[in-house]
Amino acid sequence: MSKLLEVIGELYDIKFGKKYIRKVQMDSRKVEKGDLFFAINNGKNYIEEVLKKEASLVICDDNKWKENSNVLIVENVVEAMQLIAREYRKNLKVKLIGVVGSNGKTTTKDILYSIISSKYSSKKTEGNYNNHIGVPFTILQIEEKDKYGIIEMGMSNFGEIKTLCKIAGLNYSIITNIGDSHLEFMLNRRNVFLEKSIVKNYVEEDKLLFFGDDPYLKSLKGKSIGFNDYNNYVISNYKLEENGILFKINEKDYKVNLYGEHNCINSALSIEMAKMIGMTDEDVKKGLENIEITPMRFQKILKEKIIFINDSYNASPVSMKYSLNTFEKLKTQKDKIVILADMGELGEKEMEFHIEIIQYALRKKFFKIILYGDRMEKALDKIENKDNIILFKNKSDIKNLINKEFKNKLILIKGSNFNQLWKIIE
Repeated sequence: MSKLLEVIGELYDIKFGKKYIRKVQMDSRKVEKGDLFFAINNGKNYIEEVLKKEASLVICDDNKWKENSNVLIVENVVEAMQLIAREYRKNLKVKLIGVVGSNGKTTTKDILYSIISSKYSSKKTEGNYNNHIGVPFTILQIEEKDKYGIIEMGMSNFGEIKTLCKIAGLNYSIITNIGDSHLEFMLNRRNVFLEKSIVKNYVEEDKLLFFGDDPYLKSLKGKSIGFNDYNNYVISNYKLEENGILFKINEKDYKVNLYGEHNCINSALSIEMAKMIGMTDEDVKKGLENIEITPMRFQKILKEKIIFINDSYNASPVSMKYSLNTFEKLKTQKDKIVILADMGELGEKEMEFHIEIIQYALRKKFFKIILYGDRMEKALDKIENKDNIILFKNKSDIKNLINKEFKNKLILIKGSNFNQLWKIIE
């Protein structure tokens, strides 16, 4: 990554000589010879360790290393990473696609990457590295040979998307939807829309693609996709099959090995963005054959005759309903059980949202509904019909119940990540 070394040298007026950078790391355990290590937070405790591993360069804020030629001392490591990433991006010919939205960002990013990387050298945000640290870190993974980068961009408060856009220098952008996420800080859905839609100021109008059925997004100028006829790209004939979903976009047929209407939308956004950058329909369909989704996104896991659908990475009222709808429609002879846990960052209406989700689940034809978490417990007090509901205060009890009574069942696990529901599957 010679360009990156040049950028750092120019920014900090350093002549590196024969030094090189193999890869950029934030985790000391992953450092190999030639890597650049950003010592963020407690990373400074591992500087000696990464130098022994022959890291090419360490960037930290600890003056005790100022005499070491392999260490660059800065005032703020995160701000330095952002600055370096912004300048490095300016030196790259790569086209960057930003993915923004309340729900579906990670899955849309994964689908789009599967399509684009089947033809071009590309990079994507790994996991959920989508904040003020994750975005610059992702950009610093991009190599000079790469043609495209897919950058997931998240936020939890005002001004964050603008900061990320300034770092990323986007060429294209997708907005998946606007939901009731981060209301603890954003207060209402309109504020969420105003924050996320800021990406429109950083890409050309015809390079912005969004879900046009969303009541907020439909007001934007750009290219829209959705089930309604007023969209530029119209989704129709959606069908949930045993091995995935079938649908049309402007009368062209597509098949994807994912489940649910929400993944139909995520796939459609990815398909049309791939075409927007110049890929053919044949290219797109080839890329759709080998989709790899980040774990805990409606992930199917078989364990001891029990099929788990692990959708426990995160949760909001919108994503809860999407998951429950999809789960209800799955064709199976097995009884269906849902395990629902607390949703976070919903602000003053959080109890209202939890009551709504419990009531929504009760209207579905599920064998049993299991609730977990303090918010779900309080919401359950407001529910009159509790006959089909079991409340648990610890995950080990849920696990024991499943092992004793729910063998050979189909079980959906859904809740915000802080609940650590995935431990039930362990």
